[in-house]
Amino acid sequence: MNSDADQNSQSSSRSESKGVPVISKDSGKYCWVCFASEDEDLDAAWVQPCNCRGTTKWVHQTCLQRWVDEKQKGGNLNKVICPQCQTEYIIVFPNMGILVLMLDTMDSFIYKGCPFMAAGIVVGAVYWCAVTYGAITVMQVIGQKEGLAIMEQADPLVLLIGLPAIPVALLLGKLIRWEDALLSFMRKNINKIPIIRSIPPFRIDIATNTRPQSSTENELPPLSSPVSATRVLCGALLMPTISTFFGKFLFDSVKSNFHRTVLGGLAFIAVKGCLKIYHKQQNYIRQCQRKILDYTESNISTYVRHNNRRQDE
Repeated sequence: MNSDADQNSQSSSRSESKGVPVISKDSGKYCWVCFASEDEDLDAAWVQPCNCRGTTKWVHQTCLQRWVDEKQKGGNLNKVICPQCQTEYIIVFPNMGILVLMLDTMDSFIYKGCPFMAAGIVVGAVYWCAVTYGAITVMQVIGQKEGLAIMEQADPLVLLIGLPAIPVALLLGKLIRWEDALLSFMRKNINKIPIIRSIPPFRIDIATNTRPQSSTENELPPLSSPVSATRVLCGALLMPTISTFFGKFLFDSVKSNFHRTVLGGLAFIAVKGCLKIYHKQQNYIRQCQRKILDYTESNISTYVRHNNRRQDE
């Protein structure tokens, strides 16, 4: 017995000499939130809320309540898990009566239903705006008296479906990039169809020999420019007004307001498409003719003078 006691005293003295703390199995409680021990507050309530072991096993009830409040952020029904062992805390509430339960259920229903209600309001507002725009477009294209007469005689269901379909059709029509398809066809068949060579931008292309003969399709500059949602929306919604203006300006001799507006719209689309094709082809030629210069003092001075001249203009 004396020899065992001597060995224990020798091992404890060696541990103390190495600076290693000796912790027994019945070590005290330490809160992993405030790092206080049970000796500092004897009246504090302790809880072991998860499967953690060691120093993170115990925590003050009040400290854990504050930590849970921060995690839930006002939502009492949100789940909270331990950041170490990923165990879900078991949170129970006292029975507050049937009235509080009904109020909690109603509050939860309202909280979950408000996003759907708000989405419905937005969709309804957009729908009725589309109906109003469709009615105004009908009166603008056909004529005020004729348009009102047609809408009064039409079936209400047809109006509820047909009128909002007008802005939708205008938006879808605006997304059709027919100019790019035509320009791509003309570029590919410029050597096969002689008449294309007489068109000004393609005649310049052949004269300057700017199109690389050995370039692949992937090396050529892209045809389509980035789509702007606001530009598409404004262009589509202003299309009836522009068509009406072009129809009155170019086809004033046509008696039918509808035919005059349609002809004006087709003329505007054709003129705009030709201008876009010409502009894209000129940008294509300019991009093919670009080159990168040597980084010399003469080129730098020339580049600076050129930029200053452009800014002055």
